[in-house]
Amino acid sequence: MTVGAHRLALLKDGAQTYPAMLEAIARARRTICLETYILRVDRTGQRFAEALMERAAAGVEVNVLFDAWGSSVSSSFLDELRRAGVRPHAFRPLDLSAPLGKVARRDHRKALIVDGAIAFTGGLNLSDDYAAPEDGGADWRDTHLRIEGPAAAELQYFFLRTWQRTGGAPIDDERYGYAERRPDPAVQIISNDLPRRRHRHGIRDAYRHAIERARRRIFITNAYFLPPLRIIHALSSAARRGVDVRIMVAGTTDVPAVLLASRAIYGHLLDAGARMFEWRGRVLHAKTAVIDGLWSTVGSTNLDSQSLRMNLEVNAVVSHRGFAGAMERMFADDLAHCHEITAARWAERPLWERAASWTAYLARDWL
Repeated sequence: MTVGAHRLALLKDGAQTYPAMLEAIARARRTICLETYILRVDRTGQRFAEALMERAAAGVEVNVLFDAWGSSVSSSFLDELRRAGVRPHAFRPLDLSAPLGKVARRDHRKALIVDGAIAFTGGLNLSDDYAAPEDGGADWRDTHLRIEGPAAAELQYFFLRTWQRTGGAPIDDERYGYAERRPDPAVQIISNDLPRRRHRHGIRDAYRHAIERARRRIFITNAYFLPPLRIIHALSSAARRGVDVRIMVAGTTDVPAVLLASRAIYGHLLDAGARMFEWRGRVLHAKTAVIDGLWSTVGSTNLDSQSLRMNLEVNAVVSHRGFAGAMERMFADDLAHCHEITAARWAERPLWERAASWTAYLARDWL
């Protein structure tokens, strides 16, 4: 799909995303920048490692930035990458002597940039959790975006800033197309950048402003839904003024405590007229939204304090009716896998369940 100066492709699950990423890696000629919160030494991790090592052997500069907390990689795995010419770098290895705020701030981004021209971002990490069943994976439900155009260079810019500021290997500047980084309001890259506090809340503010401007419909899919009060109030206000607000959360989740805490705010939203849906079946991990059939976002950001206040995150924001239509169709397809939580049913919850939810909610900043 052509959007402004870009070509975009909406990718569903690992079955679509991983092959597209591996194809782009195989076509790399100058540079590959890969950033992920989770990198595992499993079948998926090995597939990507082999693809990256092949390109490094062909003379491509291959940089891999992975979070030391979220990833599970062995020293032998990293040594194998290095011997092949790949340059792996761990974001903030655990240091118990460091301030807690620094230890807790993780690199939660998911990005792949090839030759500064083709990029991928969204919710998928690199592990068998997201891979298709035929590839030995658990087939988690997630959404990713392929970007061809200036926004790819913007993603590369954020990657290189983090790489250099955290002590990554020296960069061969001549390989990178900095001139391709130019603004296009149709496709914007918003990141919680590392060194600048004034950019810390860019993603949160983008969500809030889009919600406050909404006039017809707001469809949000967010696996770990614990938004700050300002966003909860913005969603409630939108529902009260007649906006069709639908929020999909992970009823099947890898972090049950977050679901329990999320349920503490359902009542407020339901009373305002919003509709709540819990996904059933395989694990839901997506982080997307589409508003008024025009504004859309796909990214790594959970609507919780960890993502919105602490972590490095990145989202693509697209302003285009055709792309928003594709996002709305994906949301409608996903609703078939959900169970709607109604206000009447919510009022019948037993007291112990309400108490458990509020207890989890009080600990929300640590979930």
